[in-house]
Amino acid sequence: MASKLLMISVFVLDVIAFALAVAAEQRRSTATIKTDSDQVYSYCVYDSDISTGFGIGAFLFLMVSQILIMVASRCFCCGKALNPGGSRGCAVLLFIVCWVTFFIAEVCLLAGSVRNAYHTKYRSSLLFNYKPLSCETVRKGVFAAGAAFIFFTSIISKFYYVSYSKARGGLGPYGGEAGVGMAAYK
Repeated sequence: MASKLLMISVFVLDVIAFALAVAAEQRRSTATIKTDSDQVYSYCVYDSDISTGFGIGAFLFLMVSQILIMVASRCFCCGKALNPGGSRGCAVLLFIVCWVTFFIAEVCLLAGSVRNAYHTKYRSSLLFNYKPLSCETVRKGVFAAGAAFIFFTSIISKFYYVSYSKARGGLGPYGGEAGVGMAAYK
C-alpha cells in the first residue's frame, strides 16, 4: 500500500513549489527606460529581482518532490518485477507522463529564472543613435506555465505512486500452489 507519510510530504513540497511559481509570476522583473543627467544616454532600470529566487526555489522543491517519489518507487526499474495487470500498465503510462510533465515544468521554471535574472546593459546614445532601447524581461506566463505543469506533475506522480504500490503489493497472478496435487483418488 502507498505510504501516507510519503504522499503527505510530497504534497507539501508540491504545494510550496506551486506557490513559489505563482509568486514568481506575480513578481516578475519590469524595466523602465531612464535618461542620464546629461541627456546623452538612455539606459534600462530594472526593479526587484525576487522572482528569480522564487523560480529557483520552485525548481528545487519540485525536484526534491520528484526525487522522493522516484526513490520510493525505485525509479520503476530496480527491484522485483511488478505483478501483471491493470495497475502495472497504469503505472508504466503514468511514469512516462510524470517525467514528461516534470521536465516541462523544470524547463519553464529554469528558463524563466535565467531570463528574469538577465538584465540588459545596453545604452543608447540620444545624440548618434535614435534606435529605441530594448529592456528585455521575462515573457508573461512563463512562470505560470511552470506552475501549471507543477500541478499536473503533482497529481500524476501521486497516481503513479499509488498504481505502482498496487502493482508491487498483493498476490501474483496465481496465489495458490504452483505444483499439481498428486493425492490418491478415491
